[in-house]
Amino acid sequence: MATTVNFTGAVDRDLLKRAKVIAAKTDTSVNALFNAELRHLVETFEAAEISGNQNFRVLLDFSLGRSAGDKAMHALGIDSEEDLFLLMAQAHLPMPRLPGADTRSMVDSLHALPS
Repeated sequence: MATTVNFTGAVDRDLLKRAKVIAAKTDTSVNALFNAELRHLVETFEAAEISGNQNFRVLLDFSLGRSAGDKAMHALGIDSEEDLFLLMAQAHLPMPRLPGADTRSMVDSLHALPS
């Protein structure tokens, strides 16, 4: 039997509100939703790691904004963004965030615009 532990984390207020709506509509709890998603992420990652397949890690890095799309496509041996996004959906990963450097560059460009 698995032992549970409490932990403290932070989540976007709007995201939590939306998660509560989903939990209510599906007669479950936010905790159960979180556990199911985290379990899927961990088990998928571990299975890929055991088999020596790095594709999930590449997709996860892309999803978390640690890797650019062109780098992920090259590592996966694909040549279309459509295929990349299909793989993201199949891997049950959220769509990517821009890498931090790209986001900062965009913000700096916006700040440099004349008012």
